[in-house]
Amino acid sequence: MNTQNTPVHIKLWHRDFWLLVVANLLLTMSVYVLLPVVPQWLMQTENFSPEETGFSMGAFGLGLYLLGSLVSWLVQRYRRNQVCLWAIIAVALDVALLWYIDGLRSEFVEFWVILLHRFALGAAFGLAQMVLSSTLIIDTCESYQRTEANHSAAWFARFALSLGPLTGVLVYHHVGFDKVLWTAVGCTLLSILFIRHVDFPFRAPEEGVHVASLDRFLLPHGFVLFVNLLLVSTVMGLLFTLPLSAMFYGLMMVGFLLALLAQRFVFRDAELKSEVVSGLILLVAALLILLVYPHSPVAPVLVGLGMAIISARFLLFFIKLSRHCKRGTSQSTFFLGWETGVALGLALGYATVYDQRDLLLYTCLGFTAAALLMYHLYTHAWFIRNKNR
Repeated sequence: MNTQNTPVHIKLWHRDFWLLVVANLLLTMSVYVLLPVVPQWLMQTENFSPEETGFSMGAFGLGLYLLGSLVSWLVQRYRRNQVCLWAIIAVALDVALLWYIDGLRSEFVEFWVILLHRFALGAAFGLAQMVLSSTLIIDTCESYQRTEANHSAAWFARFALSLGPLTGVLVYHHVGFDKVLWTAVGCTLLSILFIRHVDFPFRAPEEGVHVASLDRFLLPHGFVLFVNLLLVSTVMGLLFTLPLSAMFYGLMMVGFLLALLAQRFVFRDAELKSEVVSGLILLVAALLILLVYPHSPVAPVLVGLGMAIISARFLLFFIKLSRHCKRGTSQSTFFLGWETGVALGLALGYATVYDQRDLLLYTCLGFTAAALLMYHLYTHAWFIRNKNR
């Protein structure tokens, strides 16, 4: 199937599916609302160095993998929606812990405490997202609708890339850091509320499920796609370390909406390779504009447009690479590739090139060029040879 578009089934958009995709948006926002704010709090209030801040933000990416091998066993051993709900509760408690730490004004928090906090947040968020995207959302739709369901749910999570930081910056500047934390907690609580309003019928557990496995966690033969996606999402993480305004994040959202239109009308019958290549070229253009015109309103639109086009196509590549029974695993692998790259970009941005804007943008250009060369020279042909559908 070399068409660029995903078919639309109106019947997919029923009440339960709407509740779950909005829950997915809110859950992702609860983490992304912290990204532009927590590093500033660490450096300005808790007296962390940029290197310590970078390591702290990067610890989130390591935490994502802690519970992944247990996902398949957990959703077979316990009610799958309950596993997701408890993981989201853990996210809420972890964020609330920052509020308690922030209240200890008489002393600076230890570096290892924040490392553990970010690691635990990554573990809880990773478990919640993998269960929600690889199991719950898929369970609400018919088998022929599942590619569209994955695609649509990922778009809602993608909107959080703009809406989360935008909300965080606005709340931080108007009412302070503690209100940002409660905004994040509020997003998790709303996510819990929406998931609880969806009925999940009892499913008898499968026999012979191992406690630890790669099912619903990682797709080993998707390694090439994983690395190529990682290069792209690292650029996004690096950009998050810049002192970006609320307007920048708002204009990124415009780019996301343009990407939706482009997928439907511009790339509908285009050659399969064109989408990722075009997205990477748009990203290069955005970075060059940022180097010359730092306050250009065009650059954030191009960042959103390019990132959305690339990530949407890579998700479909992961799905087409997997067998039908491994659809949930491909979704989780895409999620891990994206979030690991963002965490890596945050770590590199703060620990190595913080407050060196031009050098950071040149680093972003290097990663983008590497992603483009890898995709053009190897990844696309490799995918065509190895796809299953």
